[in-house]
Amino acid sequence: MKAETTPRVPERLAQAERIRLFLDYDGTLADFAPTPEHVNPDPELVALIHRLARHPQFRVAVVSGRRLAHVQELVPVPGVLLAGTYGVELQTPEGARIDRLDYDSVRPTLDTLKPRWTDLIAGRVGYFLEDKGWALALHARFADEAESTRVLAGARRLAEAAMRQAAPGLFRLLGGHKFLEIGPALAHKGLAVAYLLDQFPWHGALPLYLGDDDKDEEAFGVIKARGGMAVVVAREPRETEADLRLGSPRAARGWLERLLGVMDGGR
Repeated sequence: MKAETTPRVPERLAQAERIRLFLDYDGTLADFAPTPEHVNPDPELVALIHRLARHPQFRVAVVSGRRLAHVQELVPVPGVLLAGTYGVELQTPEGARIDRLDYDSVRPTLDTLKPRWTDLIAGRVGYFLEDKGWALALHARFADEAESTRVLAGARRLAEAAMRQAAPGLFRLLGGHKFLEIGPALAHKGLAVAYLLDQFPWHGALPLYLGDDDKDEEAFGVIKARGGMAVVVAREPRETEADLRLGSPRAARGWLERLLGVMDGGR
């Protein structure tokens, strides 16, 4: 469906006694940085997340494709659960680290592929190879459209060849516009949300997820299957599992501010 606002969204939120809030970061709460290596915390956004985390009717998790170290810098807020690399690496609200996979099981394949991707983009303009540790991502956001299509197709063939040499089912490829990533099959926001709901339960809470892209759509289905609600941040209507569409990260922040007011009014 193309989400705008389903009729019961305001009613369900107003009736919720507590909310289990899952937030994507880039494209949802903040505009995309020039490259993933730009890690610039936004004081206004940090303050908003801090208010949400301190509110007794919210528990907050930030679920990002960025590596955990970057999420920790962007969201330096006590009491927030942080999930990096689509939920492979976690920091609990108490500050404990959880790696849901053996790092050494994935790194040899990535170390084999990385120089091949590096050679593929050498001398080309507009590409960025990001090594997240658990995953490799090839960004072509600023590259020529036609060239990037050919380059990413070549990168996909190289990745598929590397995956065939690894344990079956260990890796998966994530796509997107001018984007390709290889990471563990466990790097999946839907699996991450299911894990977090099971391992960190909060009885009676309404699960609510805000995200902007196809990786978040994988979480939307899980959230809704668990009786929750999903909000997509997208400038134009599109096919989505979400119940509500917000037009920009700025709109998403304003919506969360209003949600705080709704919950305060119900106390």
